[in-house]
Amino acid sequence: MAESLRAHAGRGVPFSVEFNPPRDSAGEARLWRTVRDFERMHPAFVSMTYGAGGSTKDRTVRITGDLARETTLLPVAHLTAVGHSVAELRSLVGAYADSGIRNLLVLRGDPPGDPLGPWTKHPDGVGYAEELVRIVRDLGDFHVGVASFPQGHHRSPDLAHDTRHLVAKLRAGAEYSITQMFFDVEHYLRLRDRVGALDPVEGAKPIIPELMPITSLRTVARAEELSGRALPAAVMDRLRRAAGSGPEPDQAAVRAEGIALATEMAERLIREGAPCLHFITLNFAKATGEVLANLGYGVTEAPLAVR
Repeated sequence: MAESLRAHAGRGVPFSVEFNPPRDSAGEARLWRTVRDFERMHPAFVSMTYGAGGSTKDRTVRITGDLARETTLLPVAHLTAVGHSVAELRSLVGAYADSGIRNLLVLRGDPPGDPLGPWTKHPDGVGYAEELVRIVRDLGDFHVGVASFPQGHHRSPDLAHDTRHLVAKLRAGAEYSITQMFFDVEHYLRLRDRVGALDPVEGAKPIIPELMPITSLRTVARAEELSGRALPAAVMDRLRRAAGSGPEPDQAAVRAEGIALATEMAERLIREGAPCLHFITLNFAKATGEVLANLGYGVTEAPLAVR
């Protein structure tokens, strides 16, 4: 990961994208069309999420391995602790290694059914991502990332507590973090400040901001569900104005405003020195592709593949 970010930085701020394991063969075909669209733009890496409680375990491992074998992309596989024993987690890491995956994003994970519901530790599992980082690093030559939370994790009592947990994960061996999505760049900048103030050494590791272009009012609900946070009032005001006051929202205007918002955020993050821009795609290329085009990214020459 670190090598890939450095290699791609020569062309400007790198970008990366997140995919989700498809639910059926039609979804898998769509995913591969999206993969090929982004492959021509040469992201620094692509990540593949992991269903709550391991609900997409086998599909995730298989498709992430296919990405490693059949594309020029650098895949990063999500690995979550929820619902798994330590033995199962070790087996999963081995399955990834057998598929050629050496980059893992280690997460405690959300409980199945209700991401914001009570979190229960597996009797033979781990309670924190920091523990899982140590397990993965002890298993071999893996490159590990973790999650970070610009507004604090919804289970943390305050930002100071949340920052200590992030620094502990980095000290355990994580090489970078990818943030939860956010819609106010100030939240990202203050997170970066907090980590650097608490531990300058760990604060020097990349904190990669995660963005999701809003394409409809339905996407707003999805964004709030994924982040556990309401969108800022200023963002909602812009989207509501775009929607208009008619009996049905102006979908095209809402989408255009969402693309503009994501572009503005990305532009400021670039100015502020973000090491990479990580986009949630929901397995579609068009919206993220439009934001990247606005930023001047496009189809480029030979890829900078780093494995």
